[in-house]
Amino acid sequence: MKLYIVTILVTWAAIASNFAFAQSSVTPKSTGKGQISGKILNEQKQAFDLATVALFRVQDSTLLKSSFTEQDGKFAFEQLKEGDYRIKISAMGYQNYQTEVLHITALNPGLLIPDISLMATTKNLKEVSIVGQKAFVERKIDRTVVNVDALIANSGTTAMDVLEKSPGVSVDQNGVISLKGKQGVTIFIDDKPTYLSGADLESYLRSLPSASLDQIELMTNPPARYDAAGKAGVINIKTKKTNSRGFNGGLNLAYTQGELARSNNSFNLNYRHNKLNFFTSLSNTFQNNFTDLDLFRKYKNEDGSTKSYFEQNSYITRKGTGLNGKVGMDYYQTEKTTWGVVLTGMHRTSPETTNNVSNLLNAQRGLDSIVKALTKEKEIFKNLGVNMNYRHQFDKKGQQLTVDADYLVYNSKNNQVISNSSYLPDQSLKSEDILMGKLPSNIKIYTLKADYSKPFKNNWKMELGAKTSYTKTNNVGEYSYTINQVTKPDYEKSNHFIYKENINSGYLNMNKEAGKWSFQMGLRLEHTNSDGHQMGNPLKPDSAFNRSYTNLFPTVYLSYKLDTAGNNQIGLNYGRRVDRPYFQQLNPFISPLDKFTYYLGNPFLNPSFTHSIELSHTFKNKITTTFSYSDTKDEVNETIEIKNGLYYSRPGNIGRKIVKSVSVNAGLDLTSWLNWQFYGELTNLNSKSSDFYNGVLNSKGTFFFSTNTFQFKLNQSWSTELGGMYRTKINDAQFTIGKLYAINAGVQKKLSPSTTLKLNASDIFYTRIVNGEINNLALTTAGWRNRSDSRTILLSFSYRFGKTFSDLRKHNQTGAEAEKNRVNN
Repeated sequence: MKLYIVTILVTWAAIASNFAFAQSSVTPKSTGKGQISGKILNEQKQAFDLATVALFRVQDSTLLKSSFTEQDGKFAFEQLKEGDYRIKISAMGYQNYQTEVLHITALNPGLLIPDISLMATTKNLKEVSIVGQKAFVERKIDRTVVNVDALIANSGTTAMDVLEKSPGVSVDQNGVISLKGKQGVTIFIDDKPTYLSGADLESYLRSLPSASLDQIELMTNPPARYDAAGKAGVINIKTKKTNSRGFNGGLNLAYTQGELARSNNSFNLNYRHNKLNFFTSLSNTFQNNFTDLDLFRKYKNEDGSTKSYFEQNSYITRKGTGLNGKVGMDYYQTEKTTWGVVLTGMHRTSPETTNNVSNLLNAQRGLDSIVKALTKEKEIFKNLGVNMNYRHQFDKKGQQLTVDADYLVYNSKNNQVISNSSYLPDQSLKSEDILMGKLPSNIKIYTLKADYSKPFKNNWKMELGAKTSYTKTNNVGEYSYTINQVTKPDYEKSNHFIYKENINSGYLNMNKEAGKWSFQMGLRLEHTNSDGHQMGNPLKPDSAFNRSYTNLFPTVYLSYKLDTAGNNQIGLNYGRRVDRPYFQQLNPFISPLDKFTYYLGNPFLNPSFTHSIELSHTFKNKITTTFSYSDTKDEVNETIEIKNGLYYSRPGNIGRKIVKSVSVNAGLDLTSWLNWQFYGELTNLNSKSSDFYNGVLNSKGTFFFSTNTFQFKLNQSWSTELGGMYRTKINDAQFTIGKLYAINAGVQKKLSPSTTLKLNASDIFYTRIVNGEINNLALTTAGWRNRSDSRTILLSFSYRFGKTFSDLRKHNQTGAEAEKNRVNN
């Protein structure tokens, strides 16, 4: 540990010395003491508050700063270096205004612009037409930003579908999200964690309409202010905010037709008057899907000869409704102080039916027996969250304090009935039994978090903060089986598990811009206390465990512009992350899929730690090439064990995993009417374990993954889109997953500035069918084929209404920074 800390300190010292040298090369005239100020008026010569004022550098047209005018219509930009600047002013319903070139010199460091009067474009807001569109992808020093509305194919879909189309993101057949080839991604919504994982996270993201999303932030190496959880990084999903004055809102409707029909719809409202701002959003999803899953297993004798075969088909239908709601209020006590409260809730019902037919064959593939299982599950999942927040802005320079307190509770009830019937080859009944399970679960989470930021002279900015969180989970599994109409408790599968965890953390982050250099460095400290208690039953004794550990997590970012215009930019970043087990992964429950397949938890899981480094080159903010390397210790992955012909799936620490990749992300305007979005990635995975079920695991493999989208702008109201994805075969730990590709298309019609109609077709040729093999099994080979309702036609309608004027409210995050992602049910 001492050696590690010394290494970090030496590294930082070297970077700091190089950075100091870079500073010394800056010419003395760049003192950063200049100021540009002015006042904005409306047509009646009255002060115009909340107009957007943007400062640009004339040399390369770079946006340097932006702000809103105050209630007196005034604005000011301070700490400006000598040079030429231009200011652009905009406000909804008014003509844009641009100043002449403004000169800051040593003899004239302070400029007061004469009062500027904005002219209304029209008296009727309905006639206002906004031309222009954000780029699909934007690159920042510590993250990649995806603008959701930039793709037609994102309309009317869900958050999970949007993620699948984001550069570097892939989703497997189990809903597991990977970022640049690495699993273990932490998902945030508006800078607060979802506190969900596994099937619950997938269900939540599929119930969140894409119409409510604004941006996707992809952070392979998040800054120190984010919790260190998630070895693959953080994906922050930012929802749309209607923080405008007056009354406004939006309606989004979407209908999807494949082999089955489903829909998702959302509605939001916002009202601000004087010092109060009220907002609410509501979304409803009707899910209707299926999984057609084939499993193949071949059992061998010790000499390698065939012993028997197992062939199974499971047809799983999932129906259900999801309701997500949010209501909140902001109180602007003063221009600098804001109080807020937000209530969130979710209610989801997920009935599921599985028709399962298993054929047991002898070595000559003759039929020995047939097992038919009918599984019915009904899960009710509820969530309630309360957030109270405070923001105080000390000055106009950016010094501010934010405080968040959160309370979240999750409750789920899952009733399961599995009816098994065994038949002889002649279809005569051999035996019958019924397994019934009741699985209630309760999770409570409390967090308190404070963040403080302060800018200094010479473009330095400091951020520091602290957070404490406490989580308690209570999971019960009550199983019973019925044979010959006699019901008895099944203590082998029944369980009661209680888990408690407390994490205390603090961080310091510094960043600076100096000429062609950009620099950011952070250090986060986290101390974790946890204990688990498995209650006993007549068959199993009590057991317990507890852990306590402290870790440091450094992050470093460097960016350098190779030319004055910034057309070529080099970036380098390093970070250390932790991947704590999901709460339910620690739960030693046995959950049966059928008589031959079981899922188990693992209370002995250790957290895994990852070192990652990235080197990137960006050309004109359009093409970014990235080389990345990560090394994970105690990698947590799904492991498969075959014992006595039964299939056991459990999470395990498989050992060490090394991921190396090179990726290219490009957004190019080929013509005035054609845009091409491209992402290509070549990744090498190497998983090593010296102590696996049947010996040593040493899995290696390289795969290629790519997404392409062509956007055609026919005129101001019509546009079309053609896209697709392709991925070669993947070797990852125990699994080999077959190649996959799909083609999508879409068309959009703007009926008016506030009304849009879109039509999308997904997986047109029905090629999104997953197949694979399971390796490193004792005397067994196994594989699968998975088909779902992926070929669909989607029709969506969106409508916005009301006035739209900017607002002062900026704070939309809470203190729940990591725990939500680890709720797994």
